[in-house]
Amino acid sequence: MSRSNAKRWLSPIALAVAAACIAPVSAQDVDVAAVEARLGQMEREMRELRALLDSHRGTATPAATTAVVPATATTAPAPAPAGSATPARNPMMPGAAPGTTFSFGGFIKFDAMTTRTSDGQIADGSPGRLFYFPGATPVAADGQGQSSTYSDVHAQFSRFWLGADTVTDSGKTIKAYIEADMYGGGSNALAGNEVITNTYALTLRQAYVSYNGWLAGQTWSNFQDVAALPDAVDFTGPSEGTVFNRQAQLRYTRGPWSVSVENPQTTVTPYLSRTARFNSGDDRLPDVTARWITRGDWGHFTVAGLARRLRSGDASTSGAALSVSGRFNLGANDDIRYMVSGGEGIGRYLGFALGSDTVLDADGRLHSQRGYGGFAAWRHAFSPKLRGNVIYSLASLDNDPLLTGGSVTERAQSFRINMIYSPARNLDVGGELSWADRRLENGLEGDLQRVHTHIKYSF
Repeated sequence: MSRSNAKRWLSPIALAVAAACIAPVSAQDVDVAAVEARLGQMEREMRELRALLDSHRGTATPAATTAVVPATATTAPAPAPAGSATPARNPMMPGAAPGTTFSFGGFIKFDAMTTRTSDGQIADGSPGRLFYFPGATPVAADGQGQSSTYSDVHAQFSRFWLGADTVTDSGKTIKAYIEADMYGGGSNALAGNEVITNTYALTLRQAYVSYNGWLAGQTWSNFQDVAALPDAVDFTGPSEGTVFNRQAQLRYTRGPWSVSVENPQTTVTPYLSRTARFNSGDDRLPDVTARWITRGDWGHFTVAGLARRLRSGDASTSGAALSVSGRFNLGANDDIRYMVSGGEGIGRYLGFALGSDTVLDADGRLHSQRGYGGFAAWRHAFSPKLRGNVIYSLASLDNDPLLTGGSVTERAQSFRINMIYSPARNLDVGGELSWADRRLENGLEGDLQRVHTHIKYSF
């Protein structure tokens, strides 16, 4: 009971006692025994109330003194009371470790686009209908393809995340982070399509814990430079020239250096592509990466290396790749962002797995495939609320047609220009025009044009 509540109880009791003592009553109306009994009961109640009030004055606990605060994006635990040996627990998450700070955020993203493809239609519901997926651009021989125009509207890339930071007794921080979006497909026949509900399942993007330089869990590959990605309306933008991969890993970072061992997976093109490309699942050793980075007011520059042991059945081979990327600031309103990557066995890391890691020969031996790619982007801020980007991207795959056949991708490229307006803080309204084409080893080719708009609010 609080002090104010105790006072509210004591005041009417005291008035009642006083009234009982001074009220003019006749002698025959007074029951002395009853009055004495009532007075005794009142005295006991007053002693109990005083004891309760004294206990709240001197022995309040953290739970009793924690103030109620409005909900915000970051809710910190109440400070520990004076003389306490351990931090107070967060009242919103009582099961968490003492001293834990929680944070959450995300964004709502609405995408609307109209696409024209020169040689057939991208399958409805496939990734290429939601964002630029270079391997999805239809191809055909000259004069044999039929152009098609279609529109798509969705909000599947809306996402949210939750973080928890715990400061240990030694002053170091344990960080936990989990992130998801709605790019998971439907959960039943009527969900996940445009017929009735447009319901989609959650997709795990990131889930990791880090402590004292170590990171364990799923996040962006250490071989990828997320900070170099351009400011695009499309989900990724220059997809074919981008190293793009999220996977489980164990990473250690010290100063400008970071190294990791990451989930292995080998993509295989069968001999002469007689069947579809497949994932072997036979890998025994993790992929290994190393990165060095330097930063300054001018931007950042980083170099990353990748080493792999690729395997399918009893056949195996090696792969190695290098990636150079960064951002260079050209004054307060302009910057250049870039990435150049290449090597053997880089397939699934480059361009949304535009090429394969390996190919099988007629004898079942495994050979690593070479691939190269990159992008360059110029960003200009016309005002604090208006900015634009010009982006070019290219990927080239060094296939051996005597092993792969002619139906594999030889090259893909894209060009895009956009304008993004921010009428309020964290609110973006953007429009983007893009052109792309893809060519196979056998000469078949197709192109894509797209008008893409989005509204995005980050919180």
